[in-house]
Amino acid sequence: MATSERPWSAVLRYAESRQNLFGSVCGLAGVGIALTGAAGALWPLVVGGLYTAGALIAPPDRPATPEFAEEGDRLDRLRADFATLRGYLAEVELPVAARERLTALDALVEALLEPGWVTDPEHLHLIARTVRQDVPEAVDTFVRTRWWSRFSAGAEAPEEHLERQLTALHEQAVSVASALREAEAVRQQIHTRYVEERGD
Repeated sequence: MATSERPWSAVLRYAESRQNLFGSVCGLAGVGIALTGAAGALWPLVVGGLYTAGALIAPPDRPATPEFAEEGDRLDRLRADFATLRGYLAEVELPVAARERLTALDALVEALLEPGWVTDPEHLHLIARTVRQDVPEAVDTFVRTRWWSRFSAGAEAPEEHLERQLTALHEQAVSVASALREAEAVRQQIHTRYVEERGD
C-alpha cells in the first residue's frame, strides 16, 4: 500500500490538518497574551508552546471509512472495492509496524484477487469480508482509539491491537493461499498420473 507523492503535498496536507488548525488557534491566543505584555521576553516560547499544545490535543484527521454497497462475492466487484480500500488506507497515518503488516496483507490479497485463482465461494467470502469489513474497521477503530488513549495513562496501546488484528487477517489469507497451493499440487499430480498412464 505504498504511495508516491510530491514532497510538498505532505506539507499542504499538514497545513489543512486539524492539528495545524488547533495549533494555530492556540498560537494566536499566545500572540494575544504576548500583546498584553503578560509573557514578557518569553513571548516566543509562549506562542510556540501553545501552538504545540493545540496541535497535540487536536483530534486526528480521519478519512471517511469507505462504504461498500455490494455484499456479493463477484470477483470484479471485489477487485474494485479492494482498489477503494487501498485509496482509503493511503490517507491514514499508521505506525511503521502496522503499516508493514498491512503491506504484507495487501500483497497477498492482491495476488488472491487475480482472475482465475480463487473460485471457492467460502474463500471468496473470507477475502470479501477482509476487504469490506475487517480491515476498514480495524484501521478506523485504531485511529479513533489512538486519540482517546492520550487521555488515559496506562491504557493498552491501540497499535498493539491493530497489529494483532492485521496479523490474524494475514494468517487467514495465508490459509486461503495454502489451500490454493495444495489444490494446484493435487491437480498437477492427477494430470501427471493421467499423462503417464494413458495409452497411445
